[in-house]
Amino acid sequence: MQFKQIWANLPVEDTKRTEKFYTDLGFKRNTGETTPEITSFLFSDNNFVIHFFRRDKLELSMNDKSIDPANGREIIFSISAKSKDEVDEWAVNAEKAGGKIFRKAGRHHDGFYYCVFADPDGHKFNALLIEEGM
Repeated sequence: MQFKQIWANLPVEDTKRTEKFYTDLGFKRNTGETTPEITSFLFSDNNFVIHFFRRDKLELSMNDKSIDPANGREIIFSISAKSKDEVDEWAVNAEKAGGKIFRKAGRHHDGFYYCVFADPDGHKFNALLIEEGM
């Protein structure tokens, strides 16, 4: 079986707050998908889509409860960075936009240079320096 595209659907409490956070970070809105119940953004050069549904709407569609990011992780998205400075910028900009830093930018015990941040609803991202030979 083949499919044309894959995207992510994540729960949020407030779609307007989510729009502000991702717009402040410079992500492009997926303009066809914006209502009080959903906002959507395009990530990376291949336009990976993440839809952010108001929690009650997503749970209705799933016929199930969504995970509370404060009590566990459903996924962590990785963002490739070209330099240490770019990783550092992700951390600064995410915090300025209302996100929370979980791991400061730097070279960590696993040998990689990265930071980990979460959006206002707790969805985690890491900005990771992709280095030759790693």
